[in-house]
Amino acid sequence: MLGEKEQAIYCLQKGISEHFPSIQTKKSSSLNLSTDDQLICAKAKLLLAIYSEESSIVDSGSLIEMYKEVVNLQPDWEASHFHLAKYYDKILNTTEIPDAKAEIMAKVVKNFGTSLKHGCKNVYHSLPRLLDIWFDLGTLQGVDGNGSSSKKLSGSWKSTAACLERISNMVQELYGSVPLYLFLTAFPQLISRICHSHSSVSGPLQKLISRLLVSYPQQSMWMMMAVSKSSYPTRSKRCKQIFQEAILLNPGLGKYINDTTRLADKLIDLSNKNVGDTNRLSISENFSSLLKLIDDRNFSQVMLPLQTQMIVTLPNGYVSSFDYNAFPFTPVFIQGFEDTVEVFPSLQKPKKLIVKGSDGKLYPIMCKPKDDLRKDCRLMEFNNLVNRYLKIDPEARRRQLYIRTYAVVPLNEECGLIEWVPNLHGLRLILSKLYRLKGLFVTGREIRAMMPSKTATFEEKLNIFKTKFLPRFPPVFHEWFKIIFPDPTAWYHARLAYARTTAVMSMVGYIVGLGDRHGENILFDSSCGDSVHVDLNCLFNKGETMEYPECVPFRLTHNMVDAMGPTGYEGAFRKACEVTMRVMRSRTDALMSVLRPFVHDPLVEWSRSKHSKAQHDGEIINEQGLTHVKDIELRLNGIIKYKNKQQGLPLSIEGQVNHLIQEAVDIRNLSQMYIGWAAYM
Repeated sequence: MLGEKEQAIYCLQKGISEHFPSIQTKKSSSLNLSTDDQLICAKAKLLLAIYSEESSIVDSGSLIEMYKEVVNLQPDWEASHFHLAKYYDKILNTTEIPDAKAEIMAKVVKNFGTSLKHGCKNVYHSLPRLLDIWFDLGTLQGVDGNGSSSKKLSGSWKSTAACLERISNMVQELYGSVPLYLFLTAFPQLISRICHSHSSVSGPLQKLISRLLVSYPQQSMWMMMAVSKSSYPTRSKRCKQIFQEAILLNPGLGKYINDTTRLADKLIDLSNKNVGDTNRLSISENFSSLLKLIDDRNFSQVMLPLQTQMIVTLPNGYVSSFDYNAFPFTPVFIQGFEDTVEVFPSLQKPKKLIVKGSDGKLYPIMCKPKDDLRKDCRLMEFNNLVNRYLKIDPEARRRQLYIRTYAVVPLNEECGLIEWVPNLHGLRLILSKLYRLKGLFVTGREIRAMMPSKTATFEEKLNIFKTKFLPRFPPVFHEWFKIIFPDPTAWYHARLAYARTTAVMSMVGYIVGLGDRHGENILFDSSCGDSVHVDLNCLFNKGETMEYPECVPFRLTHNMVDAMGPTGYEGAFRKACEVTMRVMRSRTDALMSVLRPFVHDPLVEWSRSKHSKAQHDGEIINEQGLTHVKDIELRLNGIIKYKNKQQGLPLSIEGQVNHLIQEAVDIRNLSQMYIGWAAYM
């Protein structure tokens, strides 16, 4: 690869000197070039700078000049400012001197901001990183500001303060120079920092969120709901201040905010309703106040929080326009509810509610109590970002690689709404039915009788798994595809979709440390074979800290391998894993820009250990979160950990995928899993 890049650099240098002889030095003018030639030259020079950076053949000062040349050639081109900002950001991570660090921060923010003025192709990298630097510098300044008087008078503290003011002014200047819908793409990050301690950040931040609430009330209100009902007083107080600011900008918004909040309260009551053993409820009998609220002629139009209505659609060609409609559809509002509410028999007793839409259609949603959906919500946003990158990658697009996503709307810290996805069947239920049809069904009592004792050794567990469990649970999952998809063409496409969607989510789950992938949390779509994951709150390798630590990176039991066909995980599954991992590793900077804010995110409670401390202002500083984010970055760089110890140099994409597959199918690992995870199925 290095030799190929050196050859490419030589070809680019030769091509530039031959086709653009007027640009011989870094100080040469480009005025004698046509507009088209300037763009071609800028693209060639940008490629030359990128390859030179990746090959490490020039020093940082020369690279900065190379990127600046591109900016001078195309000052109105998003890519020129974006790549200069990216390189400054790379230097920032290696700089320790406070004054130099502050100066580079300002340059990163300035160039990311300028790139956003000229386009939005890289908005999911530029904006989160720009905001992250602003917020973190404000936090650092807030901490220093509470320090000793000598610290306050130090030169480094003063330079940091001056830098914060400059960056705050740059960010506020963006409010009027880029379309507001771009900020809506980073709304979860914005709302996560509303408790910021520094006035140079908190004031402008509240102003921005209030403007978003005025411009996009339907989407913003649903995304703010859980924070407005936070058990942390400072968070809910700041939310109310934002509501008040928005009402000052648009007095008519007050009734909408009040009506949406009342509706959320009624839905929370419905979720938490104690139902005993019944499996059906009546809205007219059990929740008449909800019916009365919706039927009120003066009740505001409240949008149904479907995924299609909550995600910002960027303009074609990624050219930012103030006139562009980021939600180019007719919104579906909540008109009423079907009377029957279905209650599911699981421990939390979730309820299926049928909403009548303003378009005349019926929309099922799940009201889930006693479960914190905030992590599910944030991971779903991350999955949507991964889907964007898969969609623009030729290899991933050719293989139709994607993650099945759905809307998750937390209403408070312990319940929320989940968009209902039809035609889904849980893995455990599918396999149990197949075993029953074959006369191989094993009761729970028999399973408990076979399971090893808590004090059993590694070898004893392995022996029991091989001699008792596996013979009783032969692979049968392939038969489900034959039954559900009797047509050969439909069967082939469904099996391929199964292998590919399983591969994508396996890789994404590994990167973010997703655990608890037992048979009820992986479902399959009987209309197309897709794999769909639910209950996504066991993140950041939490599974490794359980009483029975999880020791596989994702679920790839013998039944799942069996359903992939004669070659098993070789072929479609492995290739889809490699393509997905390559896309994510090539977008490490962008993905980390989205993940780093999790460290301060009150919507993602890492733990309530002594390492997590909420300051008096409600802002979260979490050392454990920093560790988890660093671990994710290592995985994206191909570093493998064994028992929490970093192992050597990064693996290639193929090497990393192979290692993960071998770990997932290793019978020695599967035999040590918790019995409820059902590694034998």
